[in-house]
Amino acid sequence: MTAVLQVDGLHKAFGGVRAVEDVAFAVSAGELLALIGPNGAGKSTCFNMLNGQLEPDSGVVELEGRDITGMSPRAIWRLGVGRTFQITATFASLSVRENVQMALYSHAGKLRSLLSRFGTALRTEADALLDQVGMLDQADRPCGVLAYGDLKRVELAMALANQPRLLLMDEPTAGMAPRERVALMELAARLARAQKIAVLFTEHDMDVVFSQADRIVVLDRGRVIAGGLPAEVRANPDVQAVYLGSGH
Repeated sequence: MTAVLQVDGLHKAFGGVRAVEDVAFAVSAGELLALIGPNGAGKSTCFNMLNGQLEPDSGVVELEGRDITGMSPRAIWRLGVGRTFQITATFASLSVRENVQMALYSHAGKLRSLLSRFGTALRTEADALLDQVGMLDQADRPCGVLAYGDLKRVELAMALANQPRLLLMDEPTAGMAPRERVALMELAARLARAQKIAVLFTEHDMDVVFSQADRIVVLDRGRVIAGGLPAEVRANPDVQAVYLGSGH
C-alpha cells in the first residue's frame, strides 16, 4: 500500500542533545499509527518537524511522494495535513460554527478578506463537519462555555476542514475523562477509515493506544526502539523495560 506519509532518516539536535535521531516510519491511507514513548523520547519534536514548526537537521518528510521537508506549517496545511493539539486551539468568544467556518475560510484562502462575523458564509460546509463529530446541536454556543471533551470534538472538525490526507493528533485525549478518551479516538478512527485519512497520533493512555492503533512506533531518547502491531509492541521486552513496565 502506498504511504501517505513517509519519514526517513529524521534528525534534530538542540545543542548537544539529540532529540530525534534517524527516525523512519510510514503511514498509509485509512491507517492509525501511534507514536509513543516516555517523556523526552522525542515525540513532540518529531511532530513539529512533520508539521513544519521545526526544520530537521537532516532527513526527508514526504506527503504522497512529495518532499515537504522544511515547508512552513501554512504550506503543509494547504497540501492536506490537519493537526490537533494537546491543548485545544479554539476561539472562546466565537461560536462552535464560527470556529469551523474560520478553518474553512483559511482553507479557501479567504481569511484576509474577512471583515466581520461569518454569517451564512460556508455555513452548510461547517454544519456538515459538525454533524460528523456530533456537535451540530451545539453549533450556536460559544466555544468558551463548552465542556473540554466537546472542545476536542470541535477541534477535530476544524482539523478536517482542509479535507486532509494526513491528520496529526498530538495527545488528542489529554485532559479528558477515561470514557471520553475512548469515545473521541473511536470517532477519529471511524472518520479516518471511512475517508481514507492517514492518522499519526501521540498518546499517553495505553488503553487508547492499544485499542485504536493499527500499528505502533515506540521512541526512546530520540530513536525508534520498536514498531509493529499492538500485540507485538506490547510483548517487546525493550518496550516493557523503558515504557510499559511489567504491569502491561
